[in-house]
Amino acid sequence: MIGLYFISFLLFLNSCETKQNVLTPEEIADGWQLLFDGRTLNGWKDYNGTTLTQPWHVVDGCIQAKGDGSDASGYIVTDKQYENFELSWDWKLSKGGNSGMLYHVVERPQFAVPYVTGPEYQLIDEPNFPEPLEEWQKLGVDYAMHLPDKAKMKVNPQGEWNNSKIVFDNGHVEHWLNGVKILEFEAWTDDWYAKKNSGKWANAPEYGLAKKGVLCLQDHGYPASFRNIKIKELPRKTKEVTLFNGTDLKGWEAYGTE
Repeated sequence: MIGLYFISFLLFLNSCETKQNVLTPEEIADGWQLLFDGRTLNGWKDYNGTTLTQPWHVVDGCIQAKGDGSDASGYIVTDKQYENFELSWDWKLSKGGNSGMLYHVVERPQFAVPYVTGPEYQLIDEPNFPEPLEEWQKLGVDYAMHLPDKAKMKVNPQGEWNNSKIVFDNGHVEHWLNGVKILEFEAWTDDWYAKKNSGKWANAPEYGLAKKGVLCLQDHGYPASFRNIKIKELPRKTKEVTLFNGTDLKGWEAYGTE
């Protein structure tokens, strides 16, 4: 009898587990969409490709990077481009793992790798990474650009699931980790351009300039798993610009010679 009760208890626990890679009715009503169905890699392809040939596969309801990628290869991107959005995903890294989520990535033959065009939310197992890391290479950074507030970061240990979120709302950018906002900045400001032109991206003229692009997952030579990848698109906000100030012709110039 005790054994029967124990089995019933296990079945109860199993029935109460949160289902993965599904949207709640509330999320559907709010405009969220899944980018991974938990079974296939439909909707994803090689960077600069038309099909998926890179070493990614589906294991136990997760998109998984096999760890065969490198700086030059191993990138997969969404079929669809996104402009303004909230993007949420769960991730789990192997020991010493290194990966990332990129957005506004531009696909063109002249760009061999996506990170010279699109910003990256860095994912990395800092405690076990085999090499010293600069601050701009660590978990949660806007890679080589903006640093998170370390005091707000609560990271689950390597091998356990974490959740991250990127908000891109008409140039206002936020990084979240496990439900806490750890970083925010404004894109395309004077400060943003100063960071871009004085650091790693000084010789990458297209970096971060695209207003719209595909999302990208990175296999950087370490197995990494992703699930519950979902996105809610946000509206483009229009900005009214005054072309005449009422007093002078500042902002205007003569055209032609007559």
